[in-house]
Amino acid sequence: MNKNKIIEYYSEKVKEHGANSRGVDWNGTNSQYLRFNILSNIFEKNHNFSILDYGCGYGEFVNYLNKEEYNDVDYLGFDISNEMLSQAKIKHPNENFTQTIPKNFKTDYTILSGTLHIKLSTPPDEWKAHIIKTLNHLNDISRKGFSFNLLTSYSDEEYKKDRLYYASPEEIFKYCKLNFSRNVLLDHSYDLYEFTIFVKK
Repeated sequence: MNKNKIIEYYSEKVKEHGANSRGVDWNGTNSQYLRFNILSNIFEKNHNFSILDYGCGYGEFVNYLNKEEYNDVDYLGFDISNEMLSQAKIKHPNENFTQTIPKNFKTDYTILSGTLHIKLSTPPDEWKAHIIKTLNHLNDISRKGFSFNLLTSYSDEEYKKDRLYYASPEEIFKYCKLNFSRNVLLDHSYDLYEFTIFVKK
């Protein structure tokens, strides 16, 4: 996987479109917030927990948490793009953002939205290995659980794009079930070409 190309791709997107949904390569705010709403089902309550926003972009999930009246949330946003983090720090100067996750870092929950969708020219097998490596990391750092979304292999063929990775929901669910927890939920019930998985510890 060419990490620099991924960084360049997202950095150019946010430079072109600004700190909005198109700046992180989403079609619009409505679908972006639908994803946030679904991913947040991993939380057992709406207050007093820590969270890592993995691939935070310009930090829009902070606005979601405030809008939904989450309280006493210890938030940390992580992204590999300096340009994204610069925008996030401008929009949310009182929140914490980082380009590096400390080795022994732990959080109650981790959410990941869209970070594993865009493979660019990376071969599919290599990108799949990157996904598994990332999920293992999420499991290691999350005390109570984590949630993430992936584009689905059940997407209509005529709409698929070569730069995107479409995962098998069954394969990802099975991997999480066998390696992370007995409490795993697969949600493929919402009207987007993707699925969300919840791993509860």
